Amino acid sequence: MKRRLQPIFILCILLIQVPLLRAQTFSLEAVRSYPFPSDLTRSAQGERIAWAVNEQGKRNVYVAEGPEFAPRKLTNYTQDDGQEISSLSISDDGRWVVYVRGGEHGANFDDELPVNALSLPTPPKVQIWRVPFAGGDPAAVAEGDEPIISPDNKRIAFVKGGQTWSAPLDGTSPAKILFTARGTSGSLQWSPDGAKLAFVSNRKDHAFVGVFTNETTPISWMAPSFTRDASPRWSPDGRQLSFIRTAGRGNEPDSLLTRRPRPWSIWIADVATGVAHQRWQSPKTLAGSLPSTQGGTNLHWAAKDRIVFVSYQDGWPHLYSMAALGGMPLLLTPGPFMVEHVSLSPDRQWLVFSANTGPDKLDIDRRHVARVPVDKATMDVLTPGAGLEWTPVVLGDNKTIALLSATAQRPPLPAVMPFGIGTPRLIGENLIPADYPQNQLVTPRQVTFKAPDGMMVHGQLFEKPGRAAFGRVEFGGSAKKPSLIYVHGGPPRQMMLGWHYSDYYANAYAMNQWLASEGFVVLSINYRLGIGYGFDFQNPANGGAMGASEYQDVKAGAVWLAQQPQIDANRIGIFGGSYGGYLTALALARDSKLFAAGVDTHGVHDWNRDEYDTQQTGRFEKVPDFAKAMRVVYESSPISSVKTWTSPVLLIHGDDDRNVRFSQTTDLVQRLDKQGVLIETLVIVDDTHHWMRHANALRAGNATADFFKRKLMKSKP
Repeated sequence: MKRRLQPIFILCILLIQVPLLRAQTFSLEAVRSYPFPSDLTRSAQGERIAWAVNEQGKRNVYVAEGPEFAPRKLTNYTQDDGQEISSLSISDDGRWVVYVRGGEHGANFDDELPVNALSLPTPPKVQIWRVPFAGGDPAAVAEGDEPIISPDNKRIAFVKGGQTWSAPLDGTSPAKILFTARGTSGSLQWSPDGAKLAFVSNRKDHAFVGVFTNETTPISWMAPSFTRDASPRWSPDGRQLSFIRTAGRGNEPDSLLTRRPRPWSIWIADVATGVAHQRWQSPKTLAGSLPSTQGGTNLHWAAKDRIVFVSYQDGWPHLYSMAALGGMPLLLTPGPFMVEHVSLSPDRQWLVFSANTGPDKLDIDRRHVARVPVDKATMDVLTPGAGLEWTPVVLGDNKTIALLSATAQRPPLPAVMPFGIGTPRLIGENLIPADYPQNQLVTPRQVTFKAPDGMMVHGQLFEKPGRAAFGRVEFGGSAKKPSLIYVHGGPPRQMMLGWHYSDYYANAYAMNQWLASEGFVVLSINYRLGIGYGFDFQNPANGGAMGASEYQDVKAGAVWLAQQPQIDANRIGIFGGSYGGYLTALALARDSKLFAAGVDTHGVHDWNRDEYDTQQTGRFEKVPDFAKAMRVVYESSPISSVKTWTSPVLLIHGDDDRNVRFSQTTDLVQRLDKQGVLIETLVIVDDTHHWMRHANALRAGNATADFFKRKLMKSKP
């Protein structure tokens, strides 16, 4: 009798578990309810920090002060209106907080224009604001961008209309233009005593570093040449400037298909005379080219008269240090990992940064905070473990580090820790909403697979346990699961084993978690062209518009996924945004038999249309391989394979996109419609590439999930 009852008992338990599993699901709104912090900054003195927080589209400034570091909301913007907060800074004395509200600072073009995501009859402005750290009402300084506070805590310099303006920090008089220079001015840098202002004057095919002193003294130019100079950095005594020099635009037409090094050099100028000397020249190799990772060269003038910078010359983006007088640079961070989010301590003795390294072999797909002295290759990873940490800054006391911290389940939060190895103390945990489903999120699993040419590719697999038999869609049907390939954008990005440091990719991470909770198996692929795996991975032959070699990584991921025993190979979808949208379209165009459906969000579909629109002119000199290059560019574009595109697709695009032009999708819609492909579309009016409104991000995300559920989640007898 016991034997006969046992199967019945087990069946009862299983039937009870079905509604329990259903109850564990959550909404996109819940998993996207987290407060996302950014722009972490500190004062040069004391223990004061500030950061911006995006709470479901309502963006505000928060501050905290040691030793308690209790978070305090400094502004009170209450609408999901698409107005971002950027250029956040605290005056050196800690009394004032300055920020920019408005604009689209992740854009490729038109970033200075206002964003009007609410379609208001009178659009918002891009404005500089100030507010006392102690609290009070914010006050608008002026329309403008890129503000920097003077070291004497009296003035703000900023850029407006390509020229340099100034305003008193206390608001005692209106803003006024500080000086006028040909071209467009930017990269403003106050001298240590606040008496001078260095800047870059961009004049299209060349650029100069200039120094402004006052309204009656002519601008001084630092060794003007037929070059493009950038990134001016003052010496601690204010007598010298270091800067980066690259070649000016020009030369005879050369092959478009041949990869060439882009060498750069570090120069030191005497401010009084403008005479400058080259102190270092990059290797004239592909790896020695100007680095393109976060912060670029990350040039700093450190203590002990050391110049520090980032170079890719040994195959990884690493920190180097050299004497200001020149000489062989010292590699500060040797090893197979990358550095980013680099900052200098207030005493200029240390560099703190985030890196994808640590004692765990999985750390290549994480970020941890590390430090190194400016003159010794003795690096320490300060935050080892299964979490992720980034954007560290050393506070004005030179004893405390502030940073941003996350895990696979907990969203990013500010944190502080002593200047040494330890556990960060979180700030603002109470800001996480009660309905945020932290305990229901999965820990993505690192997977690796090889592309046909042997390239090793990393990915993160999101899979809800136990759904094969009891998922609310799959129960009673096939035990095989539908799956999705997620393709990130950029392409110099890296998805990780936890919450991402970018708001765009934090949104993608939340989306992958939600789709996994809904019964999909999601594979996020870190294809070549991305960061985190060395120079050769980030800069492959025949990549992008010159051959799309990275697509084989995406296809290899789908093939790997199809071979997993729990996956239904006939129900594999693909989605991504921006460059991920491009690869999604390429996958559907070339391999509709492998990819059953896709969601392409603001992707590039025709490289010739905007990005590589290099038309031959009436010049006598011609590009030697122009016709061949244009053929390669065309064949690397999804439009070249539209005739084999049969899978249904959802196309999403915001019509104020400032990274990928809306016309890219307008054109593709016409081509697919002519081909008879099943198309669904979603146009987000007046929003940009990065969904400045939270409501629009939710709208796009819900539309994506709904599309895949209808196309891929069909119960089978």
